Amino acid sequence: MIIPEDPARAGRELSCRYTAADLQVFTADEARRFAPDDGCDPQADQTLAWELLYRLEPGLYDRLIRAERLHPGIVDWLPRSVQRIVEVGAGSGRLTMELIERGQEVVAIEPAAGLRRILERKLARADHGCRARVMNGFFDELPVPSGFADLVVACSVLTPEPCHGGDAGLAEMERICGPGGCVAIIWPNNIGWLAVRDYHYRSFAGAMAMEFASHREAVELAEIFYPRAAAEVRDRGSRRVPYQVLGVNPPRDLAFKDITR
Repeated sequence: MIIPEDPARAGRELSCRYTAADLQVFTADEARRFAPDDGCDPQADQTLAWELLYRLEPGLYDRLIRAERLHPGIVDWLPRSVQRIVEVGAGSGRLTMELIERGQEVVAIEPAAGLRRILERKLARADHGCRARVMNGFFDELPVPSGFADLVVACSVLTPEPCHGGDAGLAEMERICGPGGCVAIIWPNNIGWLAVRDYHYRSFAGAMAMEFASHREAVELAEIFYPRAAAEVRDRGSRRVPYQVLGVNPPRDLAFKDITR
């Protein structure tokens, strides 16, 4: 089901979609991490605007990520038949449904309540409720015991910035991964930062494109999230839009570290 965007914000691109007044949607824990200062402004801080999107319009975000198909090489690379998997920053389930096929138990951790609800509905529809748990939690304080998981994974959410993981978040992911397990960062934000922390890198070749539900939806979402490319998306007349048109690195790579302690 396509959830419509907030009518009061219709037509606005992400950079001007929210104001400082919208920061009240944050819980106390969220505000402490994402908007700790009085002068925080989502129209001057794109990262903050994304956090508001997750909470104010989770359905709009879910429409976007449905078009972002991971490279099949990434999915094939993920280990199979492991006991426990923890996904950090699960969102509305871009990767979660793939993980269900690989672990006996999957714990999906997501701080945004609206995204958790969407993910819970997807899992219920797929009859995976008995094998997956959706939990509230942040990168720097994961609600999982040390050494719990065989695979710990994050997709397109971990960055070097403390509010989106940073060194504390990476240490937490490694803490909850048991000996012989693996920590994997899919579609990594900063390869160099991970490389100096002993993470290996893999990239998978091949042309990639975002695949929207329709050309109309491609145009609508490009106007919000990729306004500089919106005219070209409109002119192409296709629901498939190559990542290079949008000026975005495609989701074809990952960084990983085997835990040996």
